[in-house]
Amino acid sequence: MAMHYYKQTRYKLLRTFCVVAQKENITHAAEQLHISQPTVSLQIQALEREMGEKLLERRGPSVRLTPEGKVLYQLVQPITAGIDSLKDTFAASLGKMEKGELNIAAGQSTALYVLPDYLRRFNEAYPGIRINLHNVAGQSGMKMLLDDQVDLAVGPLLQIPDSIIYKPFVSFGSILITAENHPLANLKQKVTLEDISPYGLILPPRNMSTWRMVDTVFRQHELQYSVAMEAGGWEIVKRYVEQGLGVSIVTEVCLTGHERISAIPLNDYFPSRSYGLIVRRGKFFTPQAKRFIEMFDEHFFAEDA
Repeated sequence: MAMHYYKQTRYKLLRTFCVVAQKENITHAAEQLHISQPTVSLQIQALEREMGEKLLERRGPSVRLTPEGKVLYQLVQPITAGIDSLKDTFAASLGKMEKGELNIAAGQSTALYVLPDYLRRFNEAYPGIRINLHNVAGQSGMKMLLDDQVDLAVGPLLQIPDSIIYKPFVSFGSILITAENHPLANLKQKVTLEDISPYGLILPPRNMSTWRMVDTVFRQHELQYSVAMEAGGWEIVKRYVEQGLGVSIVTEVCLTGHERISAIPLNDYFPSRSYGLIVRRGKFFTPQAKRFIEMFDEHFFAEDA
């Protein structure tokens, strides 16, 4: 009886530790766990005594994992996640998957142009699964992924950290878009970077991968470029290009065919842009996350990731 109580208590401590690590805040962790802040603090202290190591550093209202805490988190998170989703996993093993949640992080362009068909198919196959689509920008999606706030992310990835597995499933070319009456739209010869250089570009914010890609390519060719406007989201960019406020370099996926613009391929200068599944290495996947991933890559879980 005492051993059973001990195991239950240890699980509570480990689960509290994982939630605090993910939230990086005692108050937010207490809210999710439906316990008081002092209880959270006491449980963390008890776990630190048992492990014989300091697991968290406190910085004002925030907390961060120590190096020892990071090691423990990597060991414990799959275990607690597996126990928390045991009912769903058991149901899926019996061929039933009627409830649960799927949390996906994706940028605006991915959510608008890449994911809709996949989400529709998943919803038709598993109508009882609630899909939470987190619209992220810049590095916020990667942080959510590493903090286990989402099951997976979908989108482009220019640099792949060791802690991440990236599985591209589709790619698109880069396109110069201009107003229909723009001088570049009427050039008889192939448009070059030198031709584009004098014209102001309309680009997404500087922290987005598109800006970095444009900057890299122009620098590689030792050419100047100017940004006439920063605009968040491809739909806004396309609308302003239609109005003649500048030109832009976009990924082909964002063109629907209904725009009043000219589209000019730039494959000679810009690499294709891949979109893929982004997951944390070593993560425990819920049954619903597994089913969604297998829609893109049916051999994902058979491979040695």
